[in-house]
Parts: sequence; structure tokens; C-alpha cells
Amino acid sequence: MANILASVAGRNPQVSFATQRYAEAYARLIAARVLWLPVINAGVGWNNHAGPIQASNGVVDQFPRSSLTAGLGVQTIGAGSPVVPGLFANFHSADAIFQPKIANRAAAARDAAVRKTVNDLLLDTALAYLDLLRAYQLHAITVDIRFRAEELAKATADFARTGEGNEADADRAATELSIRQNEVVRAEEEIQVASARVVELLNENPNVALRPLEPAIAPVEFVPLDTPIQTLLPTGLTNRPELSEASHLVGEAVHRYRLEKSSPWLPNVLMGTSYAAFGGGPGSQINNTSGRFDLDAIAYWQVRNLGVGEYAARREARALYDQTRFAQLRVMNEVAREIVQAHAQVQARHRQIAISQQAVERATASFERNYLRVRNLKGLPIETLQAIQALDQARRDYLRALVDYNAAQFRLQRALGWPVRLAEGIPAALSSSARPCN
Repeated sequence: MANILASVAGRNPQVSFATQRYAEAYARLIAARVLWLPVINAGVGWNNHAGPIQASNGVVDQFPRSSLTAGLGVQTIGAGSPVVPGLFANFHSADAIFQPKIANRAAAARDAAVRKTVNDLLLDTALAYLDLLRAYQLHAITVDIRFRAEELAKATADFARTGEGNEADADRAATELSIRQNEVVRAEEEIQVASARVVELLNENPNVALRPLEPAIAPVEFVPLDTPIQTLLPTGLTNRPELSEASHLVGEAVHRYRLEKSSPWLPNVLMGTSYAAFGGGPGSQINNTSGRFDLDAIAYWQVRNLGVGEYAARREARALYDQTRFAQLRVMNEVAREIVQAHAQVQARHRQIAISQQAVERATASFERNYLRVRNLKGLPIETLQAIQALDQARRDYLRALVDYNAAQFRLQRALGWPVRLAEGIPAALSSSARPCN
């Protein structure tokens, strides 16, 4: 299992998707940090006018003319600045100040979301692998019980033929055998279903079936059973990436609110710088070409919708901030509940293991005694049938107790934020792998 858990994060597309979402947020952070830098525009622009035009003194007359601009800044007409400046910046100073902070928080939240995805995937994979182990162990149980039922059916049939038993007992034993044969088929189906789930999580070929190397399920212990819940809660509240994500989302909302509060008091900035070759003349003539430099620097303040727009924007930003705060509290409560719940499951399910193990030992002894009595013609087949059913139920309960306990341990690890990292090694009880099988 250790090898599977160590490799699943690099194979599963969910992690790749979450990683690319972080890459997207980081790209937005880079763009926000250079919001104040100008864009570069270079090219060639030609203008030709024919027909009437109005001069600045109001006179309308025929003034055919042409102009050509080439360089940083294009489409210069008359005495005006270039329509497309060579170096052009147009931004709100509030955005230049706050957008990098907003984007930084958003990227940090996405980074925490990647870790959350990995933690969830580790839990899903561990539980799926436990299901695969359980399916193989259940198959072994059903095969063994079927073998015992076959022996009993054969013995009761022999007794019926020799007159030492009756046909009703033989029919009852044969019916039990058919039931056990069906149980084996169901167990084989569960193996295929459980293997398909693990293969999906590993992003492997769906035609590949996995066979675990563990000969049996053994209890694992990431967290000592005597660890008090008061010790575990701070660990989970510190390590869980969901809380880190929620904290960064709150920080993002805070900066958005500050941006809206500052927006009316900070100016919009418009700057354009051009240097290009410019020439022109009457009609279609292009002459008197020389270098031309233009610089425009504008700062203006804007109040949206007579102030109503400003109020609405601040109110929306404040509402978003309150939403993220309440969401953060909800996540904290969920984390605390998951830790307490998983801790309680670990404690209760560990006690069930010892009880179930004793039941298996007693059921095994009961079957052996009853079967021996039947062979010696001192007992009734029905008693052995009941012993077979009790043995099957006891072994299933023991298997379920082991799987449930290990699942609770993994859930507790996920609830704590996986403080036992894969890089530090998985306990020896888990140091195995799965191999493809045909």
C-alpha cells in the first residue's frame, strides 16, 4: 500500500487538474504585479483625406492631405497625439496597489487546494485498497466455507444412501452448498469491482487487475490509541490545508474590500509615449518626414454612478468578506468534528477486533466438534449447518472489524492533515504494493 499511496498523487488527473488551477492563479499573480507597466505598440499607419474638412477657425473647405507614421506609435493625424501610442499604460492606481495582494492570496488558496486534493486522494486510495484487500480476504473465506459445506453435503448424502441418515438432511446440506457456491461468485465479483476502483485512482489501464501482496489484513496504527483528543485537535487545526485555503480566501476578500474603499480616492492613470517617423503633405504627398516624439500623462479621479456605484461595490465586497469568514468558521467546525468522529471510530473499532477474534476461535472449535460428532453418527447435520453459518458470520465480522479499524485510522490521518507524510515512510505493516495480474 505504501507504494500505491506514494505514487497515486503523480498519476491521478484530479491532482494534475488542481495543480493547473494553481498555475492559472500564479499566472494571474504575475499579471497583477506588472499591471502598471506599459504595453508596446509598433507599426505603420497611413491616413488619406479627400473632401471638405472644417478648420479650427470654423471654415469648411477642401483640404486633401495624407500622413504616414512608422515606429513606436501609429496613426498620427494632424496636431493630435498618435491614436495608438507606442508605450501605453491605462490602469487604476487602486488596482495596481491591491490586485497583486488579491492575486497572491488567491494563488495561496489554490496551492492549499492542491494539498487538500492530494490528502483526499490519499484517503480515497487507501480506502479503495482496503476494499480490494477485503474482497480478496472475503473470497478466501467463502472458498473455505464452501469447502466445509461440500464435505458436509457429501457426508450427509453418503449417510442417506446407506440408511444411516435421512434425505431431508442431505437436501438441506446440498442447499447450503449451493448458497456457499453463490457466495464465492459474489466474492469474485467484488474483487473485480474493487480492483477497477483502485485502477481508476491510479489512472492505470482499465484492463489491468490488481492483486495485493499482503497475505492478510493487519491492524495499522498511525495514532497511538492512548492519544487524547485534546492533543489531536490542535494538530488537525494546524495541518489541514482546508483551513489554510479558507484563511487565504478571507485575506483575498479583505484586500478586495480595501480596494473598493480606496477606489474613489485614488486616480486612474493614462500614459502614452510615442516616437516614430512622421511625414505628410497635401493630397497624396508624403514629405517632410522626420522623427516625432509625443508624451501624454493623465491622472483623473472617478466616482461611479454619482456615488451609488461606489456604495454598491463596497457593500458587495463587504458581503463577500463576511461570507468567507463564515465559511472559514464552518470549515473549522467540520475539521474538529471529523477529528472527534474518527478518533471515536478508532477507539470503538479497535475493541471490536478482539471480540471478533474470540468469536472466530469459538466458531471454529464449534464447527470441528459438531462435524466430528456427525462423522461419528452422534450429532445431527443441522447442528453442523448452524456451526458453518456461525463460522462464516464470525469470520466476516472479524474481517469487517479489521477493515473498519484501518479505515478509521486512515480517516483520522486525513482529519489531522496527514501528519505522517509519505516521505517519512509508512509503518511497516503497510510496506507492500500491488502488482498487475491477468
